[in-house]
Amino acid sequence: MSHDSNDTDDLELFRSAVKGAKPLRVDQADTGKPRIDKDRLQARRQGALTGQEPVRVDGLSDQFVIDVHPEEELAWAGNGIQDSQLRKLKGGQIPFDGSIDLHGMTVEKARDLLWEFLAEATRLEIRCVRVTHGKAVRKDGRKPILKSHVNTWLRQHPQVLAFSSCLPRHGGTGSVYVLLKRTMLEGRDE
Repeated sequence: MSHDSNDTDDLELFRSAVKGAKPLRVDQADTGKPRIDKDRLQARRQGALTGQEPVRVDGLSDQFVIDVHPEEELAWAGNGIQDSQLRKLKGGQIPFDGSIDLHGMTVEKARDLLWEFLAEATRLEIRCVRVTHGKAVRKDGRKPILKSHVNTWLRQHPQVLAFSSCLPRHGGTGSVYVLLKRTMLEGRDE
């Protein structure tokens, strides 16, 4: 047998196998990355030019902020919370297992950190936390901004059962104890 005839047969077989095939225009492998959505990219560019940022919906509204005085004691309990639970919270009888200090921050930064902090505390099944908001006695006579916002936000948060100003040793009217729902173990919030 001659090698030339095998080579010719192989060449003919190859030609018949690739008959009608078109050469590739792109010689790069598909990496699985999503294709660029040109319309979406254009919309994002346009939004950046107009200064519109996407609105983060976290359930904490600033539309109706309840103004409070610097030394005002805060206390609130959602539906179903017994008076005895609120009294224990006010008296510092429910130990807090986490704490966050927000005073001195911008309202937006405080809002984001508070939301993340409460989500983490809920995930860890923490029963009570302390939130320090400060009381900002202002020279211009205006109400303390962060304290007023925290008072409003905590009333709106779905995981907050109750809150109360702290005892003096834990921050007094510049901090609140926050009683949280515990979702994984049923029956502990009653």
